[in-house]
Amino acid sequence: MRPAAGGPNAALPLAPAALAPALAAGFLGALASAAAKLSLGGGGILGAVNREEAEWLYILLRVGCGGMVFLLNALMWTFFAKALRYSSSARASVTTVASNFLSSAFLGKFLFAEVHELLWWIGITMTLCGLLLLHTVKEMRDQSDAYKKEE
Repeated sequence: MRPAAGGPNAALPLAPAALAPALAAGFLGALASAAAKLSLGGGGILGAVNREEAEWLYILLRVGCGGMVFLLNALMWTFFAKALRYSSSARASVTTVASNFLSSAFLGKFLFAEVHELLWWIGITMTLCGLLLLHTVKEMRDQSDAYKKEE
């Protein structure tokens, strides 16, 4: 079960039971975004379908991608809720956001041939470092409060 906020296990890193669902939630969110982009005509792999010869297939794939948006979002929230059950909201959120950013970058590269400039990677790195900093500051404050209570 989830420890109380300031309990003896509050300073532990993200538990393995929460890590996998948090990472999966981020990846599923990125997949949902990619499906939405495909559904709304963002090109990518659907561009390989010849619309003149197989208009019905193109429409079917776009509608299918639209349905996948709802399914993948439902799965994302299910996994995120599972991660929250075993960890604090800050830890689960930071892990999910990091997973989503990185998954979005790689899916964009593989599905849509997007090219990310060095500045983009620097921005993502700074954002993730900021999230990590916010997360560790709270953790250090909790440890300091626990130490003061012991004295």
